[in-house]
Amino acid sequence: MQINATLIGQMLAFAILLWFSWKFVWPPLINAIEERQQKIAEGLAAAERSQKDLARAEEQVNALLREARGKANEIIEQAHARANQIVDAARDDAIAEANRQKAAAEAEIAAAAQRAKEDLRRQVSALAVTGAEKLLRREIDPAAHKSILDELAAQL
Repeated sequence: MQINATLIGQMLAFAILLWFSWKFVWPPLINAIEERQQKIAEGLAAAERSQKDLARAEEQVNALLREARGKANEIIEQAHARANQIVDAARDDAIAEANRQKAAAEAEIAAAAQRAKEDLRRQVSALAVTGAEKLLRREIDPAAHKSILDELAAQL
């Protein structure tokens, strides 16, 4: 192999190309690669942070769901208790109303029995007067003998 001017020219051109590449092309490429690596690292870090945030958010959601379920169960228990109170109050009101109606019916029955007794006394008095008239064959004055009739009615 002979070393001639062409080979030296090519070597010199290659050296200039290397120097030019090293000085002007290589630094922007390295910067671009480093920027890309930095963006990728930031993206990975952001993804990791997002994963952690997602896990934290899921924990918060689960905690809120547990709390909501607890509150819902508490509200349901309160509703059942209130329903039982309403049923008990309605039962008590119904019993009180039944007792009131029973007392009213008993008072009405007692009043009707008293009226029937009074009516019966008047009828018995009238029958006694009629019977006495027939026995005596004369008319008895009811006004004159009112005290006798009242005693008779009281005895009955």
